[in-house]
Amino acid sequence: MDVSWIPGNADGVVVAIAAILAVAGSWWGVRSRGPRTPPPSPKDDSGAPTPPSAPDEAPAQTRPEEPAAEVPEDVSSRFERRRSRVGGAFGARLASFFGRSDFDDSAWDELEEALLTADVGSTMTDKILASVRARVDGGESSPRDAVREALIEAMDPAADRSLAAGTPGDGNLAPILVVGVNGVGKTTTVGKLARVLVAEGHTVVLGAADTFRAAAADQLETWGTRVGVVTVRADQEGADPASVAFDAAHTAQADGVDVVLVDTAGRLQNKAGLMDQLGKVARVVEKVAPVRETLLVLDATTGQNGLVQARVFAEAVPLTGVVLTKMDGTAKGGIVLAVQNSLGVPVKFVGLGEGVDDLAPFDVESFVDGLLDG
Repeated sequence: MDVSWIPGNADGVVVAIAAILAVAGSWWGVRSRGPRTPPPSPKDDSGAPTPPSAPDEAPAQTRPEEPAAEVPEDVSSRFERRRSRVGGAFGARLASFFGRSDFDDSAWDELEEALLTADVGSTMTDKILASVRARVDGGESSPRDAVREALIEAMDPAADRSLAAGTPGDGNLAPILVVGVNGVGKTTTVGKLARVLVAEGHTVVLGAADTFRAAAADQLETWGTRVGVVTVRADQEGADPASVAFDAAHTAQADGVDVVLVDTAGRLQNKAGLMDQLGKVARVVEKVAPVRETLLVLDATTGQNGLVQARVFAEAVPLTGVVLTKMDGTAKGGIVLAVQNSLGVPVKFVGLGEGVDDLAPFDVESFVDGLLDG
């Protein structure tokens, strides 16, 4: 405090008074700010104090549940329930032949034309004609029964059409390769085969080795997710298909899975390249476990043109069976006979619609009945 302006000895008195006032002010401020009385505790209806409430908690974070895996349709009765989809025009073409009472050359020409139009193929058509003629001329069968019996016989009903997937839970991995050109429904067929296997109690891993087709891996992974199956895929398009196939087989083996289904690339621009690629895929998978099946997927609507594709793949890898897609309502039902006769391997599955469970194990008698009832 500047007290130079105060005259004489009065400055000492002023300082003393100021000090007293400062001390008094401090005491008064402390007293006025003294400890506050806490607010009374709230009481409930009985008069007892209510315990203090806990601080508000942040709402619990809940993760969205993944959709439950679908339960595929039972496999054993699939074909029978969809038999009516097989007919197409083949049965209609034979209606007049079945109604004949005399069988001259025009009658046999009519049957021959119906068989050829259905893409049975010339070799199998000659065999079926001879069989039907012998049965009809010998009075053994009606025209319809004669055709039915001849078709069933030509389709080799004794052939093993089962899928070599082993017994669920037996600890032996069963690799299955699926081959075919792009556009025949190959990747979709792999997804539907997974549903067949899951319905039969198998555990499955999918290998997305068709690395050259845009979105093929995404498509396959979607199929796998729907049925609760893991899909092994590359990080980018154009990756080495054999590497993906090996990773899928190795993953399946390590996890104790029953079956690994491998979707392969199907580019036919370079036949030599295709053969080398498929051969490499088969070899690397064999390092993990012997390949049980190599299934060729063909579009039934392509008829005889599909046989050209089939022969190329048969040269690339040893085929064990055929899957015919788009068999529902096609006029080319005879392709079953032509394929089996040309390749020497049985048709094991047929696609009878676009539904997720419309892939059915091939049943010779039901198929022939469906053709003739069309």
